[in-house]
Amino acid sequence: MFPRPLLALVAKMAAFMRRMLWHLLTAERSNILKKGNDCIVDSKRYVRALKRRPVKVLYPDSETTSKQRSDKIGNKQSQTVGSTVNANLKNETTDSVFSMSWSARNGNASSTSEHTTNLKDQLGGLKFERAFPGDKRLARVVSVARSRTFREHQGKILLEGRRLICDALAAGANPQMVFFSSVDRLCELPLDKLKRATLVKVKFEDIKIWSDLVAPQGVIAIFSRPDPSRLTFPQDQRGQSVPLSLICDNVRDPGNLGTILRCAVAAGCNNVLLTKGCVDAWEPKVLRAAMGAHFRLPIFPSLDWDDIQNQLPKSVTVHVADNCSGSEREVPEDVEANQSNKPSKPGDYGWVSSSPNRKDMHYEEYQSDSELSFPRVETKLYHEGWAQGNTGLVIGGETHGLSLEAVQLAERTAGQRLFIPVVPGVDSLNSAMAASILLFEGRRQLLNLMETSGRKAKSKVQFP
Repeated sequence: MFPRPLLALVAKMAAFMRRMLWHLLTAERSNILKKGNDCIVDSKRYVRALKRRPVKVLYPDSETTSKQRSDKIGNKQSQTVGSTVNANLKNETTDSVFSMSWSARNGNASSTSEHTTNLKDQLGGLKFERAFPGDKRLARVVSVARSRTFREHQGKILLEGRRLICDALAAGANPQMVFFSSVDRLCELPLDKLKRATLVKVKFEDIKIWSDLVAPQGVIAIFSRPDPSRLTFPQDQRGQSVPLSLICDNVRDPGNLGTILRCAVAAGCNNVLLTKGCVDAWEPKVLRAAMGAHFRLPIFPSLDWDDIQNQLPKSVTVHVADNCSGSEREVPEDVEANQSNKPSKPGDYGWVSSSPNRKDMHYEEYQSDSELSFPRVETKLYHEGWAQGNTGLVIGGETHGLSLEAVQLAERTAGQRLFIPVVPGVDSLNSAMAASILLFEGRRQLLNLMETSGRKAKSKVQFP
């Protein structure tokens, strides 16, 4: 019998041979053939080799202990040095941050104080408020100032834009509150005239919401309703005025009234009188269309016809503008045939309003009395001589036309009905366009008259 160690060795050899035989049988499915050589590499072993850890270096016992001691000492020294460096870095960082924050605070404080000082110097010592979130002062003031009832009862008007506000301040209007979006916008205004006003800085978005302009300028002001008799008008413009007064009757379109006022300033009118049937002269749309005309000549709004006569000179001739086309201005044949027998009515003429003015009882009495005749006013072309001294011109609205009181005033003052001819088939001219034509024609005639009278005066002095 074989000894046990030999049998165990044989068993191990047999197991080893079986394993080798198994690997050889399965080699074709798991081996990878490389190009350039006949070497066969096992893919499983190759992958397994990639996953192995690095080989550890084993030292003898003496070397290991000395190495571990040196490593520990080095680690401790490195940790000590690192902690020292970190501590120094922290201290330096803290000192630098502290110094930076301190300098920043000092710089911000100094810059803030300098900025405040610059603002005070820039604003001339004026103080302003900043609108807090949810501040409704701008919304409340703007919405209420757009109401005609509020403007009349509270005596306040709203002006927007640098030019309009500067014109109002130059004329002596009293500002109450000014809303602005930036200090630069406020500095564009004459600051010496804003000492009694409340200045409020608001966001530009708030002004844009409540502004009527397409491109807001960033400044809105609330003024006391000006009194025309107390305003100071530019002397250079007033020196070029002529004895011509404009009377607006039933002009209810804000754009037309603003344009008419602008033309009146350009033509050098003495004053402008508005009847109660006109739109409010301080309407925001009228102010924008007038381009500062309210502060360049006297404008008296909401007048009765008795008040209008008191505002006119005693020796004045009042003319009325015919705003109808050629076909409408002709008197009907039946009215013309029976002119001596039947009285004429305001409704027979398209240029006179036939609706009664309930605020004037004299109008109703006149219109209800069929025995009285209609006022007779001669018609004259606009380029013929009609401005021969103190002159008044009445412009009627496009919808309601002239009132009966205007025609009566023209009849009493020996006035005429001015007509602007147009080609057949064309409707009447715009009220603002007709006013501009007649105003500049009246100015031309009055200047020619004054020049002629001046020449005659000089000739009389030279040749007594």
